[in-house]
Amino acid sequence: RVLPLSVTFGTDVYMDGVDIDHQRFYEMLVERDELPKTGQVNPYAFSQAIAEARDAGDEAVIITVGAKLSGTNQSARTALAEAPGGDVYVVDSNNVTLGERVLVEYALRLVDEGPLLAKVLGVSLGDTDGRVAVEAVRDRVVVIGLLETLEYLVRGGRLSAAAGAVGTLLNVKPVVAVEDGLIVQLGKARGSKNGRNLLNQKVEKSGGIDFSMPLALGYTGLSDAVLKKYVEDSAALWAGHTEGELPVHTIGATIGTHVGPGAVAVAFFQPAN
Repeated sequence: RVLPLSVTFGTDVYMDGVDIDHQRFYEMLVERDELPKTGQVNPYAFSQAIAEARDAGDEAVIITVGAKLSGTNQSARTALAEAPGGDVYVVDSNNVTLGERVLVEYALRLVDEGPLLAKVLGVSLGDTDGRVAVEAVRDRVVVIGLLETLEYLVRGGRLSAAAGAVGTLLNVKPVVAVEDGLIVQLGKARGSKNGRNLLNQKVEKSGGIDFSMPLALGYTGLSDAVLKKYVEDSAALWAGHTEGELPVHTIGATIGTHVGPGAVAVAFFQPAN
């Protein structure tokens, strides 16, 4: 079950992936002069989902966007505090977008192996001292992205207009990552080709990709052309996996609002030590 974040254009509020699909969102993002606002999942939505799971006799593990990036995790904890029970557990992914996705996909693998809480939590039911299985692998998740434009960082107030103008003039392509639950800049490159090369370098520097674990590639905007070019240029990274075998997804409104179209990202697990 997915509880969507919201995106607001003017007075119109949409639930990402429910009231508005990604294609329409990016069309509106480019067409509108005003940058949309994004909103977290509120406690009431979590309360409803928890109640529905319990009414169905199910257990629930809630994996949220990182607590340092959104109040959504706190909303889930607030909802659970109002109706506590050992049949529901909240996990902070400490990540965002594709990074959260691969962690959820790993949890779903565990669900297929047996009872939900026993497997996903990695502990005996009622043993609150055990370390949650999905949290045990959380720090192995790497998310690295390449931005095509600085325009939306400027429009959203996350980069000064002067810095954005200089970056645009120099055709700067920032490479960003999620570290300790926050989005950080790893480097800058002049031009798209240099940007893709820098992205590859950062992936390799992270320690490589564990192909036995979930993997995800994604892009923002209406076209996957930039992502296809990146995969083509970095074929050596994918250990013989062809483009058609790689899981590719569109990145939704919450991240798309802040980075704009043309960005690409990859999320994967580092090999276990």
